[in-house]
Amino acid sequence: MRVLVTGGAGFIGSHLVERLLAEGHTVVCLDNFDDFYSPDLKRLNLTRVASHPRFRLVEGDILDRPVVEQACADAPDVVIHLAARAGVRTSIVQPDLYARVNVQGTIAVLEACRRQGVEHVVFGSSSSVYGRQDAHPWAEDGTAPRPASPYGWSKLAGEQYCRMFHDLCGVPVTCLRFFTVYGPRQRPDMAIHRFARCMASGEPVPVYGDGQAVRDYTFVDDVVDGILRALAHPGGYRVYNLGSGRPVALCDLIGMLGRAMGVTWTVRWLPPQPGDVPATHAAIERARSELGYEPRTTLEHGLASFVRWFREQGRPWTSA
Repeated sequence: MRVLVTGGAGFIGSHLVERLLAEGHTVVCLDNFDDFYSPDLKRLNLTRVASHPRFRLVEGDILDRPVVEQACADAPDVVIHLAARAGVRTSIVQPDLYARVNVQGTIAVLEACRRQGVEHVVFGSSSSVYGRQDAHPWAEDGTAPRPASPYGWSKLAGEQYCRMFHDLCGVPVTCLRFFTVYGPRQRPDMAIHRFARCMASGEPVPVYGDGQAVRDYTFVDDVVDGILRALAHPGGYRVYNLGSGRPVALCDLIGMLGRAMGVTWTVRWLPPQPGDVPATHAAIERARSELGYEPRTTLEHGLASFVRWFREQGRPWTSA
């Protein structure tokens, strides 16, 4: 199968590219190596695949139509669209950028898919589409989206354009809502990575709010497995949660990470941040029954894997 992965140099994307190549697929990665965090770190993500004979890298932006057309030059069978401007908090101060990249960029990718006759589109969405909810867990059809940030709204808009694309073109589209993905290569702005850097350097761990916010932490290998399962089950327009289904309070997460690193730590308490939500909690019954998705990595094992990677990487990542 010929697969185009947008955002393939990123955290989730690079793991996915490696798995696709290992399973015998031909992969084109489209990435603009933007400056949300160091482009050099994203290039490190592709070290293992850079010289693979079935891998091709196209550097460029999803908003640049000729670049997207170049990435589609091999007539991919499937497009997995992960490229996006990430980050809830930064979206609050740059909402126009998030609308441009995450909405207009998604439209540009879908248009290229239409012109190339792509057989299946997989869209990387986010648990941020749910926003603030009173009842848990969150089911795909049973929980009405209420995004609490421009980032969440941009992902919800992307889903709606995917639905329209399916309705107009008849192409199967699968939207996957990722829940707090962590593991090796996690972006340096994300909580577990920030906390690890603070612990490693002896600095206090910054905690916004009272530390009781809960998150559905999902190990990256489980998410990649979910993406591959979605890839193998095209059908109409479908939305799936990819989470662990086992939410954990922030203070408990910090304690588990500290024990995995074998360090003592202190906390620096900070006011709650705009756009943050008190909880995320995925209902995964649909993904389990329709895709055979089953997250197998416990938080303890996932954090141990992250810590091993964190210590092996040295300065380029630990000082990010």
